[in-house]
Amino acid sequence: MDVNQSDKVKCEAAKILGINDSEITGYQIKRKTLDARSKQPVYLLSLELFIGEPIRVKSVKVPHYRDVHQSDRQVIIAGCGPTGLFAALKLLENGVKPIILERGKLIRDRRRDIANLNKKGIIDPNSNYCFGEGGAGTYSDGKLFTRSIKRGNVNEVLGIFNHFGADDNILYESHPHIGTNKLPAIISSMRELIQDAGGVIHFDSRIQDIHIQENAICGVWTSDGEYYPVKKLILCTGHSARDIFQLLHSSKILIKEKPFALGIRVEHPQNLVDRMQYHSETRDPFLPPASYSLVQQVGGQSVFSFCMCPGGIIAPASTDPEALVINGWSPSKRNNPYANSGIVMQVGPKDWQGHLSYGALAAMQFQKELEQRAYKAGGGNFTAPALRMTDFVEGKVSTTLPACSYPPGLNATDFREVLPPGILKCLKHALLAFNRKMKGFYTQEAVVVALESRTSSPVWIPRDENTMEHIQIQGLYPCGEGAGYAGGIMSAAMDGQRTAEALIRSFGHS
Repeated sequence: MDVNQSDKVKCEAAKILGINDSEITGYQIKRKTLDARSKQPVYLLSLELFIGEPIRVKSVKVPHYRDVHQSDRQVIIAGCGPTGLFAALKLLENGVKPIILERGKLIRDRRRDIANLNKKGIIDPNSNYCFGEGGAGTYSDGKLFTRSIKRGNVNEVLGIFNHFGADDNILYESHPHIGTNKLPAIISSMRELIQDAGGVIHFDSRIQDIHIQENAICGVWTSDGEYYPVKKLILCTGHSARDIFQLLHSSKILIKEKPFALGIRVEHPQNLVDRMQYHSETRDPFLPPASYSLVQQVGGQSVFSFCMCPGGIIAPASTDPEALVINGWSPSKRNNPYANSGIVMQVGPKDWQGHLSYGALAAMQFQKELEQRAYKAGGGNFTAPALRMTDFVEGKVSTTLPACSYPPGLNATDFREVLPPGILKCLKHALLAFNRKMKGFYTQEAVVVALESRTSSPVWIPRDENTMEHIQIQGLYPCGEGAGYAGGIMSAAMDGQRTAEALIRSFGHS
């Protein structure tokens, strides 16, 4: 907040209190919310004021991380995403040594592989937007808003992100956001602390097999030929680690198929979204790029916006050759000229009826085949199937496409080659309904891009919610998005913490 804004806040606060603004020596923002429901958007602030006394800045309480170089209590963590990192930090608090196995690369090396995917259509199955240091969280939008407040300590997680480099505003914004440009440095700082404290992280180390005897974890083998004897394994490999799901299934470890969200990503010019939301031809410089949140019931199905990214880009989030997945993110300033959002609906058993022979992997196989169809329809090299929104709804193939932020490029495609008829029908009806809620949403200036298919895991790994252990295998702790217990950075981080806390309690019984 600049000086002029600060003076304005003090002036408004003084008016409310009936005092001179010179009597206010300072303030701290406790909560900040933008209310844009009326034609005149306003910020709602909750303040702690200091009147006639020095301002007392309250520092964020950060956990004490202990040195574990010599600790004889060790835990293997599979996956270095938000779940794995926050589980490791919680272990360090309690003097337990985390050993993280990450299939991907360090961020500095991962960047080159992502550039190859964006520019050349070349994918590394172990180093991409989903796999590598920080997992999918490193190249996510960095949204830190969650409704899962009962799952853990939201303020503690926000404080930890702030300690490792996130801006102070995440502590009071109603919808805190870090930004993809800032996340890599924050994730790297977490990794450096874990290593400095005695934790160990092995990159390019994918779990190849799990050693189980008498329904208990004994160790893991990795792709580089290493064997790690261990009695406790935190499994947080993410929702895209299909080889892990296949390994569990082939090892007769209980997993179950799970409904997941599926759909498209829609991109508008940001200035168009600003006009729709702020009811003005130009956005006031004090207002952020506008966002939206939409939901519509269509034939008993809920179609909703997901991961809305103002001032963002659409990115290729694939992990396999010849299979296309997209996602969206925004930098911290949200200053790109486009706004994008997933428009998705939940799919369930009736949608993967033709895949029941795959058992617990039926939903995953359905998801996989749709991604392969999207890749083929896009024309290869990760160019994406796309249509103008109006043509998508009318069932036409666009003769031209609007400019789009998606780096590999677009290919005008008949979407019947990508999505099943019932899902297409629901999405079309929803887009028209969204226009009634947000006038101007339905427009030929918007582009529809496929395929948004990794909003959540298609597999659930059942666990005891008291011990957090797998209900069948002692010492196996499934957690995070991949196990079906989180959706986004915050809930993933909190699930990692809860799992680590339960595991620590178990040391007294082992």
